[in-house]
Amino acid sequence: MIDTHAHIYLAEFKDDRQAMLDRCRAQGLSKVLMPNIDSTSIDDLLQLESEAPDLCVPMMGLHPCYVKKGFEKDLYLIEDWLNKRSFCAVGEIGTDLYWDKSLWAEQQEAFEVQLNLAKKHKLPVSIHSRESTEEALGIIEKLQDGQLSGVFHCYSGTLDQAERAIKLGFHLGIGGVATFKKGELDDLLRATDLKHLVLETDSPYLAPVPYRGKRNEPSYLHYVAEKIALVKMLTLSTVIEQTTLNAKAIFTL
Repeated sequence: MIDTHAHIYLAEFKDDRQAMLDRCRAQGLSKVLMPNIDSTSIDDLLQLESEAPDLCVPMMGLHPCYVKKGFEKDLYLIEDWLNKRSFCAVGEIGTDLYWDKSLWAEQQEAFEVQLNLAKKHKLPVSIHSRESTEEALGIIEKLQDGQLSGVFHCYSGTLDQAERAIKLGFHLGIGGVATFKKGELDDLLRATDLKHLVLETDSPYLAPVPYRGKRNEPSYLHYVAEKIALVKMLTLSTVIEQTTLNAKAIFTL
């Protein structure tokens, strides 16, 4: 299995990071893809990659919730890192109208700049689009020239929006929300071909049932795979095999 989105370099794992990595390997995870947040998270992100290079693969980007006044400075730093070394994606980037709408113009600008960086470096993107799937799709539609690809992480839009995302060349990231009683992803999962889905945890957030409300970690990824298998009436091995192939293709792993 490949966890396509996990912030395991954060302080929530400081007390048991090695044990958490051991549990990942024991559960059959071959890779954990780590999206960056902002300029302050880069050192921890790259430190964890150096400690577990077989498992941990970094992305580089500026998360929309961390776009502040003077965000251009963060973007220059991110561009510098993309020029210096390889990453599996530009991420986590996107739009967020859940937490703070006051810097919406800046969020959109940062998203567009980073989509263009992804094109320049021929990298996929990991997209955050909380309460703003329509807006994120609109920006991608404006910039898509056949060079953009990636994942709508923690997908929470409608089926129509999912179909638009897929037509644009994107995959849908499915995580712990799929296991929630009111997660309301069952219809989307039934209607969407497995070849368009990837697995993720968004650790330490959004832990699946039976760990809902607790700290999430990549070793719980199998609960997401099991839920997809149940809803789509497929074998667990089919879900794991196809989503792993999808992730390898998207992120060139």
